Order: sequence, then structure tokens, then C-alpha cells
Amino acid sequence: METERIPEAAGPGEPRPGPGRGMLLLMSVAAGLSVAGNYFAQPLLDVIGRDLHLSASTAALVVTVAQVGYGLGLLLLVPLGDLLERRRLAVTLTAATAVFLTVTASAPNAALLLTGTALTGLTSVAAQVVVPYAATLAAPAARGRTVGTVMTGLLLGILLARTAAGLLAELGGWRTVYWVNAALMLLMAVLLRLKLPALRTTAGLRYPALLRSTLALFAREPVLRWRGALGALTFAGFSVLWTALAFLMSGPAYGWQESAIGLLGLVGAAGSLSASLAGRLADRGLTHAVTGAAAFALLGSWGLLALGGAGGGRALAALLAGVIVLDLSAQAVHISNQHLVYAVRPEARNRLNSAYMTSYFAGGAAGSALTSLVWGAAGWNGVCVLGAALAVAVVGLWLTDRLRRRPAAHATGQGEPVTAAQAAGSPAR
Repeated sequence: METERIPEAAGPGEPRPGPGRGMLLLMSVAAGLSVAGNYFAQPLLDVIGRDLHLSASTAALVVTVAQVGYGLGLLLLVPLGDLLERRRLAVTLTAATAVFLTVTASAPNAALLLTGTALTGLTSVAAQVVVPYAATLAAPAARGRTVGTVMTGLLLGILLARTAAGLLAELGGWRTVYWVNAALMLLMAVLLRLKLPALRTTAGLRYPALLRSTLALFAREPVLRWRGALGALTFAGFSVLWTALAFLMSGPAYGWQESAIGLLGLVGAAGSLSASLAGRLADRGLTHAVTGAAAFALLGSWGLLALGGAGGGRALAALLAGVIVLDLSAQAVHISNQHLVYAVRPEARNRLNSAYMTSYFAGGAAGSALTSLVWGAAGWNGVCVLGAALAVAVVGLWLTDRLRRRPAAHATGQGEPVTAAQAAGSPAR
């Protein structure tokens, strides 16, 4: 039998107080720093390759092995949050990430560089332990806002990693980026150990059975299937943009330098602001409406982005507007997805997160791979067609899900089917 022990819960019949602002800030920063290490290399591949005398294809493997490591961590480590004491798991993974970042920072050759990068990706899923941790600590009526706040930190880590990498590399070389992140991750491990409450969910399963139950959730939970598909398509479109954007900005249309291209992460960071707002709207029972509005906005963003391919002042304005709208929309869909998925089975929240984020990450990897092919064949216009096609699929999937659920909503006399009670643990269909 699966039970959940939350030491900070209030007395019987009293509302759970939830994490305070200081704890939320700590969890947000820890999540952001954890994932940032997987994105530092993207603007630095050229300088890393020159320093270690690597071929372009070998240098590109740095990004690939980070993605593979992160994917394995999602599958193999995140479900442990339903088996082990979560604070200890989060602290252990954070400290391990700090150690592996030092391996990357001191790597004298390709073998150690790729090993450090892969292991960093594996343990950086501490971020995906922290997010459901925060959701469990939160009061049911504030769960969306809490998840949105922590996800804002995580998303800022992804988007600002490129900017920080460029600035730190100019100050002290590419290794400085990893040394600084390692020191910050070690600090985060200490603070998480001191500030977070102990939290254990006893799944009553051995590790192999735990992994099997994670995969079985796809078969048992329709919300996970639908929202996993929406997340995969949305993140695929997000990856299409950010994979192709550097090619566009460094090409003849704009001719930007790498340091300037890295600053685009600051523009994209504006999209992370929607995470908190989407979470607040989800707490009010508007999850499906938020998803629909974001899906249509996602489609519209590709029209703006297509206008940005010509170069020049007006094109740049359209491009930047498209980046902001796409990021806002993608994060709104993501937070709405997490709000519904986490409500399905609170005692299995880490396994649900593992299953959902694996789908999400797989979509992003597919989007990046498709972008490389499309860019070579059709350039920016082809990329925009690909992104728009993915957005059409998001809209279509949302409409199909909406129509699928409508008979049940009419039968119960409800409009928006997700309520605070459901967020507290009742399955959302």
C-alpha cells in the first residue's frame, strides 16, 4: 500500500501551509542551476573544440551525450522519489552534479569531457525531483502557483544558461563556466539539506517493479497519455526554434556574433514569466482553457517568426515578438500539463513526473533532430513550416481531447472538469 508522510502538514482538518517564499525561491534556484549545466556547451562548442583539438562532429557530441544522460536520469532516477526520502535524494543528486561538473571543467581530452557531460546530465534530473517535491508540499488550492514558481526557475536556468556561458567564457575561458556552476551546485546541496523538510512516499515496491509501474502509468492513466503527447509536441516546437535560431542569427540575414546570439536567451526568458500565471489560472480551474489559448498562440507565433527571416529592423522586431509569444505559450501548456498530471495519483507523483518528462524530453530531441534536416534542405522558411505543423498538431490534439471530454462534462453538469478537490488527488479526466 502506498502512503505519503508530510512532516509539515497541519493538524487534522486544517489546511496545509505549504512552502514559504524563501523555500520556494531556494527550490526554484536549485532547479534552474541543475538543468543549466546541460545547456552551457551549446554556444561554446567551437571554443571547446579548439582547446581540446576536437573535430566538429566530436564537439557536437557534447550536446548529444548531455541529452542522453538527462533522458536516462528521467527514466532511472526520478522514480526513486516515490521510494526514497526525497530531501536526501535531491541533495545527493545535486551534490553529484557538482562533482561531475568538476570532471567536465578539468577534462584534458574528449573522453573525460564526454564522460563528465553525460554524468552531469544523468544527475541534473535533481530538478525533476524538486518540482514534484514542491507540488507535494503545497496546499491543494495553491499547487498550480507553487509548481509554476519552481518551473519559472527551471526555465530561466535553461534559457539563461547560454547567456551566462558566453559571458563567463569571455572572462575566464570555457572551463570557468563549469567551475562556477559546480561551486553553486555544491552550495545548493548544502542549502537544500538545511532548509527542506524530510519527505517520504512509501510505494511498497522494489526498484525494478517501480520502473515497471512508471511505464504502466501510460496504459492506466489517460490524462498522462494526452498531456504527455501535448507536452512532446509543444517542446518539439520549442526545440525547433532554439535549434535553428543560432543558424539564422549567424547567417547572412543578421550576421550576429556568438556573444550577441547568446543574449537572445534574455528575450526567451520573458516566456518563463507565464509559468507562474499559468499555475495561478490552473488553481482557479481554468487549466483546459489556458491550454487551448496557449495552443492557438503557439500557432500564431510561427507567423511572426516567419516574418523575421528576412533580416532588418522590422523583421527583427517580428522575430523577437515571435520568440516571446512562443515561449509564453509553450510554458503555459507545460505548466497546465503538469497541474493535471500531478493530480492523477499524488502518491506516485515522481513516477508520473518521470513518465511525463520522458515524453516531453523525447519530443524536444525529435524536434532538434528534425530541425537539422529541415534547415539543410529548406532553411528558415522550412523550419517555420515545421514549427507551424507541430503547432497545428497541438491545436488538433487539444480540440480532440476537448471533444472527447465534453460528453462526460455534460453528464455531470460541469464545465471545467478540474477543481481544487481534483488537484488534491482525485483523478482528472
